[in-house]
Amino acid sequence: MTIPSPRHTEQISGAQALVQSLELVGAEVIFGLPGGAILPAYDALIDSKRLRHVLVRHEQCAGHAARGYAQATGNVGVCLVTSGPGATNLVTPLADAHRDSIPLVAITGQVPSTAIGTDAFQEIDVLGITLPITKHGFAVTNAEQIPAAIADAFRIARTGRPGPVVVDVCKDALLADTPFTKPRAPTPQAPTMCDEGLLRSALKLLSSAARPVLYVGGGAILGEAAPELLRFAEHAGVPVVTTLMGLGVFPDSHPLHMGMPGMHGSVAAVGALQQADLLIAVGVRFDDRVTGQLSTFAPGAKVVHIDIDATEVSRIRHADVPLVGDCKQVLGELHRLSAAAAVRHDFTAWTRILQGYQKTYRPAYEQPADGLSAPGVLRRLSELAAPDAVYVTGVGQHQMWTAQCIGFERPRSLITSGGLGTMGVAVPAAMGAKLALPEREVWAIDGDGCFQMTHQELATCVAERIPIKIAVINNGSYGMVRQWQNLFYDERYSHSELNAVGAAPDFVRLAEAYGCVGLRCTTVDEIDEVVRGAQEITDIPAVIDFQVPANELVWPMVGPGASNDDIAIARGMSPRWDASIVREEVITRNSSHELVGASPRAVFVVARDTPYVVPRITATVRRCGLTIDRMSLESHGGRQYLDLFLEPSGDRGGTLVDSLRDLADVLECNAKAREESHEYERLGHNAIG
Repeated sequence: MTIPSPRHTEQISGAQALVQSLELVGAEVIFGLPGGAILPAYDALIDSKRLRHVLVRHEQCAGHAARGYAQATGNVGVCLVTSGPGATNLVTPLADAHRDSIPLVAITGQVPSTAIGTDAFQEIDVLGITLPITKHGFAVTNAEQIPAAIADAFRIARTGRPGPVVVDVCKDALLADTPFTKPRAPTPQAPTMCDEGLLRSALKLLSSAARPVLYVGGGAILGEAAPELLRFAEHAGVPVVTTLMGLGVFPDSHPLHMGMPGMHGSVAAVGALQQADLLIAVGVRFDDRVTGQLSTFAPGAKVVHIDIDATEVSRIRHADVPLVGDCKQVLGELHRLSAAAAVRHDFTAWTRILQGYQKTYRPAYEQPADGLSAPGVLRRLSELAAPDAVYVTGVGQHQMWTAQCIGFERPRSLITSGGLGTMGVAVPAAMGAKLALPEREVWAIDGDGCFQMTHQELATCVAERIPIKIAVINNGSYGMVRQWQNLFYDERYSHSELNAVGAAPDFVRLAEAYGCVGLRCTTVDEIDEVVRGAQEITDIPAVIDFQVPANELVWPMVGPGASNDDIAIARGMSPRWDASIVREEVITRNSSHELVGASPRAVFVVARDTPYVVPRITATVRRCGLTIDRMSLESHGGRQYLDLFLEPSGDRGGTLVDSLRDLADVLECNAKAREESHEYERLGHNAIG
């Protein structure tokens, strides 16, 4: 705990101490909703000249708004709610902030300390409930504890790996009088720095690499490491991929940027990770949405892992060089040491291969003859919006299309729920972002499903004069759920179509009912008019209903549980990787497995060209206890032709053939030695991975 200074004491109520403590730690905006246990704090809050309170319509939105405020600036977001259901309504935003490392302080009311444990009205063990999803929790049972608890909560929330903190304050502590003691300002902590020997080991790996990649995540944004990342990447000439939470930390337009990796990432980014021989991982968790099937992720790569949280390093993927430290400082030191050594790397050929993937496999979409395409809408919005606009998304297809179609050129220009994937975040988080950055244009990009979860906060925006812009990508369904039903559940659309019973709300009239401007767009010719119309509104929200078809799918895609090697650019279509890299990987793998004189089995499969038949086949290989050394694929005439090259493992090949023949979509399957395969002589021509 922070040791309080004996200077400047005065007798005030605990509620007043809470308000003054918030002022002293630099809080400016509080999102909240009053109730019985927290009411004394609200009575004191009305007298504050420095704190702006935003009255939300639901406590969950107080948490999401605080998250948006924090993510837009890096400052601590604050929310204030009552006990019981008020506190439990914060569970989702706290979990969301915890997963994405967002600094947030949630102040919850609690029943009087004498009533704890009696099942009093609206009593709940909020600290017990939130223990797994917060960095820390304070139980405040007397007024004297309030200043130190608030000061420590802010310090914990924003130092090291950021995250949410709960301060649970009993009602009698708020009502009691106390001599107010100003807590000492927290002493700034020196950035964590790792051993120079490890830094030199990382640079040694870089010097010996042929295909390095900077794999960068949200930790680089949290660490304000964008300038250092740019300098190091340009000096070393290393291609960069940025995760969903890292978008904007490296300019999208930079020739070294290969895009976003992962389930709906770019072919260039996914290929970069899969074909790399060195990953310099900066502020990433090796999330399953990025790695795909972990056992086949970046199979030939050594790993340098930079993260401020020691528990993340080597947690998912072993780090050959663990660099536990502040991303900004570590990247700065790597650049300094590299520049001092006067070592220049030439990764031009590698970069050109990846740029070739970028050019060949840009995410494509079909423009309907008489309507809108969701990706087309977002690409045009990106062109029309202010250069420094902030985009806030919900979760679903529209989130992925936003990541693919918007050009992110600076950090903190995308606010989204990454790790937890919380629907309904966009409107309240955009509200928080706009209050944090009133001079910036803020766009909430939402699906019609997400929008209907939290649109009540339009009333808050009108009351508080928060002029966010909201683009509703309206396809009449829970789009990502429908996409999975399309691809993996034989187009059985079970309870995912929102308009199936004719219950679709009129979003224009809904917006107008809240006092907002409502606009509708159904054709390409109307996009510019409605976007510019929304941009002209400067005092209240503007809602645009973009009506798009329900059958659009997000591509590229790596199927659930599948290897990144199986990325599809469209239904039944896979990319062709560079043949020189494929051959080099085969030689490297064969050498590493010491296959002198060995001839791995090959299995030839003919299957119907159905969605993700390849992942089903590879999953069957794994279930048989076998490992794919290499795979090649052709697709034509409604059929997939696969050659699976397997590592030697006795006579299990026969068992595999029987198992593959049992798959509904497999038409033919034969086992043969690798040298007999017609694919062996032209390995790499159409290989995946």
